[in-house]
Amino acid sequence: MTEQGTSRRRFFTGAAGLGVAAGVGVGVGVATGYGIRAATEANAASTDPGSTGAASTDPDAQANAIVPFYGARQAGIVTPQQERLMFAAFDVSTTDVEELKRMLGRWAAMAARMTQGKQVSDSPTKPAQPPFDTGEAMDLGAHSLTITVGFGPSLFDDRFGLADRMPPELTAFGTIPGDAVMRAELSDGDLCVQACADDPQVVFHAIRNLARAARGTATLRWSQLGFGRASSTGSQQVTPRNLMGFKDGTRNVRADDTATLDAHVWVGANGASLAPEHEWMRGGSYLVARKIRMEIESWDTDPLEDQEKIFARFKDTGAPLTGGDEFTAPDYAKLGDNGQPVIDIDAHIRLASPEQNNGLTILRRGYNYTDGQDPATGKLAAGLFFIAYQRDPQTQFKVLQTRLGKSDLLNEYIAHIGGGLWGCPPGVSAPGDWFGKSLFT
Repeated sequence: MTEQGTSRRRFFTGAAGLGVAAGVGVGVGVATGYGIRAATEANAASTDPGSTGAASTDPDAQANAIVPFYGARQAGIVTPQQERLMFAAFDVSTTDVEELKRMLGRWAAMAARMTQGKQVSDSPTKPAQPPFDTGEAMDLGAHSLTITVGFGPSLFDDRFGLADRMPPELTAFGTIPGDAVMRAELSDGDLCVQACADDPQVVFHAIRNLARAARGTATLRWSQLGFGRASSTGSQQVTPRNLMGFKDGTRNVRADDTATLDAHVWVGANGASLAPEHEWMRGGSYLVARKIRMEIESWDTDPLEDQEKIFARFKDTGAPLTGGDEFTAPDYAKLGDNGQPVIDIDAHIRLASPEQNNGLTILRRGYNYTDGQDPATGKLAAGLFFIAYQRDPQTQFKVLQTRLGKSDLLNEYIAHIGGGLWGCPPGVSAPGDWFGKSLFT
């Protein structure tokens, strides 16, 4: 056997061991499927996934903070936003739906352990086998890790018999204003995983090990690391700044605003009707991602007055140009001495505001990113990895982006170069459940 063949055999020996540790041999649909119960019965509950509390400043408390994995809704949507992100999109390579279900079960079992700060398996590794866990997060703690999984429109083709299960809300957008330079290699995917935590190595470890467990069933399509949250979802979290130096998203939906979440974020909230074949999304939410490159060098030459006109906020305080503090509602009707609106008709906050869009809003959960330096141009490759959750992306994100893409003053300095749309099902309810189980039943 060739060395390549030997390595391949060794990997799958390790993967099989991981599967045994997670109970993969148990048939799909069995109550204790994938052995999740044993993995997570002691799931700590030190932090509610919807808690609005500010993060502790105690390093040990931060490291040991755990967001419960099990629940009616997936953590990582209204969870107070952590400081670090790794986002990954996958293409499913198998055409066997049972293999896909087993992989989603393995992911749930691993996520239940990793979100507690544990390795993916506690089974002993044989010296002749690769370790079950890659090990780089050993001893680091959970750091409020959340793992959120979504299903893309492409999963609902003819491979798995799911075509009639795709809700109309999950229909791909096509090209909308602002999307003209989207790159295929940075877009879409059958599955997505959003890993958020307060430590960069913890989120990398989570995606790395999920990708490792997916081999033979799904392959990594593209991924993105994010640093420095660019929005806030907790009522006690301060509004962060984006890489242009502005506070943006100050009026984001907060985790304790349940009425707004039910109206704009959660699918099927308040008993809203769904087609029977789409009930699997009740309690979930739709995720839209956009990798938005910023023309930082050009922005840095723009006068402060123009920068503030574009955002319609003062750079130092974050207050709208019509006065107050950063949390003051902008006065879009206020005129200046020249008789023109103080907030330009194409200013970023005006075009995105609920007041100017019939009350429409989305839950923002973005991160700053950098890929270092663009070797083709020598410029910084950096910007915003925008993530938003909503109950209907066709009537929410698509409407907002169509308006922004047409006339936002900010468009001179940004470009959407990647992203996609995914439906994130409700949470993994208990041991034996797994990501999107009801989609396959």
